[in-house]
Amino acid sequence: MSTPPPDWLPDGVSSPLDDKLGVQIIDWNPDRMVATMPVSGNEQPFGLLHGGATCTLVETIGSMAAAVGAGPDKQVVGIELNASYLRAATSGTVTAVCTPVRRGRTLSTFVIEITDDRGRQTATARLTCMTLNASKKV
Repeated sequence: MSTPPPDWLPDGVSSPLDDKLGVQIIDWNPDRMVATMPVSGNEQPFGLLHGGATCTLVETIGSMAAAVGAGPDKQVVGIELNASYLRAATSGTVTAVCTPVRRGRTLSTFVIEITDDRGRQTATARLTCMTLNASKKV
């Protein structure tokens, strides 16, 4: 891990879905956050990485990037997700690299590029998150 998670995040922060899919954030740099996910166990019936699993990876890393950028007194929620699948992943691990397009007071947008073990791009996505005061209920 190059950049550790911020001190204010709970230890081992992840969701039950991330745990089921094997999503792991390996670099917490908010300007270039990186996460991985195994293909095995996350395939659709024809042996390809499931698009829903890919979207989970995108939503997780983008939302975490937005949360880290917003800070401990804010809450973030995804409001738009767009994903394009470019190449099938059938084995190994996929890696997601998340970079900010724009960070604003209330909206942040990220581009997430997903590659296979050979460095070939398998998907690209864009996630927009809304930043709320932590006291607001979603």
